[in-house]
Amino acid sequence: MSYALRIVSHGLTGIRRLDPGLAGLRATAVTMTATLTAYAAALLLEHAEHLHTVILVQAVALTLTLSRTRPGTTPSDRIIALAVLPPVAVAAAETSALMSRHPTAGDTVFTALICATIAVRRFGPRATKAGTLAVLPLIAVLVTPPGGLAPGHDQDKWAGLVALIAVLCGLTAQWTADRLRITRPAAAFPPAPAPAGGGRRLSASTRMSLQMGGAVGAGFAAGHLLFPQHWAWSVLTAFVVCSGARGRADVVHKGVLRTAGAAAGTAAATMIAGTFGPHDTRSIAVIFAVLAAATWLRPAGYAYWAGFVTAALSLLYGYFGQSAPDLLTTRLEAIVVGAVLGIAASWLILPIRSIDVLRRRTADALAALGEFLAAARQEPGRLADHQARFDGCLHRLEQIAGPLRAHRRLRRRAVPHPADAIDAVRRCAAPVHTIARCAAETGQTLTTPDIVRLNAAVTADLTRARLAVGRRPLTPPRPPAPAPAAPGPSPHERLRTALLELDAAVRSLPPIFAPADA
Repeated sequence: MSYALRIVSHGLTGIRRLDPGLAGLRATAVTMTATLTAYAAALLLEHAEHLHTVILVQAVALTLTLSRTRPGTTPSDRIIALAVLPPVAVAAAETSALMSRHPTAGDTVFTALICATIAVRRFGPRATKAGTLAVLPLIAVLVTPPGGLAPGHDQDKWAGLVALIAVLCGLTAQWTADRLRITRPAAAFPPAPAPAGGGRRLSASTRMSLQMGGAVGAGFAAGHLLFPQHWAWSVLTAFVVCSGARGRADVVHKGVLRTAGAAAGTAAATMIAGTFGPHDTRSIAVIFAVLAAATWLRPAGYAYWAGFVTAALSLLYGYFGQSAPDLLTTRLEAIVVGAVLGIAASWLILPIRSIDVLRRRTADALAALGEFLAAARQEPGRLADHQARFDGCLHRLEQIAGPLRAHRRLRRRAVPHPADAIDAVRRCAAPVHTIARCAAETGQTLTTPDIVRLNAAVTADLTRARLAVGRRPLTPPRPPAPAPAAPGPSPHERLRTALLELDAAVRSLPPIFAPADA
């Protein structure tokens, strides 16, 4: 008994270390509650109207992906979700029917729709959110097992109704969890600063749209040629690898993780699927358990998400009578082909260099940091807004940190690396939050000499960045002045300590080049 208790204790300790405060586990519980509710509603609809069970797959896929993308908590966000998903689901159903009757025309329309969901991002945050939501019904078409629904216009209304059910279940579960404080509302970061570049240079969203078109189009061609019965696997992998690509390094990183996770998930599902026969209801429970694990472990690494979702899809295909062991080699080959095509498209079609993305986002973070320090001296009442902007810039930096840090680990040499810039900006986050909290406590204008000196340090760093663009010799930064003795633990002294920490962090930043249009 004591041995079992020790095992449970060690397991709980590991969970707390992996998921501090169990925030991820609570969010997963909310997501799975919405998914199971949508599944139950779709099951009632399927029994009442004698529909195919594929409609259940669509409900689960839409609700799960919608909850993971966090559609938002404001009324405008909910209106966008309600206005976008049902009509796009109808368009996706029509496209799926066209793909069954006329594959070439249907594949072309599908590729054009996918590209359009990315191209609209250039029109602002609301268009970006609408495009992100619009892609979900299109991906649900790819994860649906073939041969489920007969092509026809009569399926359009059911596709739209299932999408409406998914939206209502997802938004209701999110709203209820936020009101009951089961989860915290997602941080509302300000939109990314507008690119500094101009002229005839294509925007990042346009380039990403063209890359996605090349990857998905090549995925269709290779899928129909090499895997006629399972062409969707290569298309889905090509989409996932290119989706949200933030530079060439990010595409390669995601492609490797996708392939490794999918291989592990397929192998695991192959071993499990033998215990279940076609249409065995026990496999449904296992699929939901696997999806819950995928949702919970997604923040820990993309490979976990890819592995568990692939395992769930393998079990799903086994439920519809397609033997997972027989398809193991085919699935892995299709995934590898799709990953290669996604990487090739991102590297060959108007590529976005990772160093350009890093330079742009680091420059944005330093600019936000400079504005924050200026506000601390002149208008402390607006520090919360400036802190939110800095946090948003830091969040966008962390989005590209994975491949850079992985490359730094592979090099194993004590030399400066681009990932060091992200770590240096990350170290500024704690002092920034402390300064904002202390300013809120004092409610006075902050005019300490430390802020004046820190503003000068930030200006010097920006000057060094401009000099680095012209490849001029840089003068080493002067060491920070020693902090004066603290008379006591007052808010003013806590502010002074935070400023000194921030000063040291800013001075440790490596030279950052000029922002690029990425």
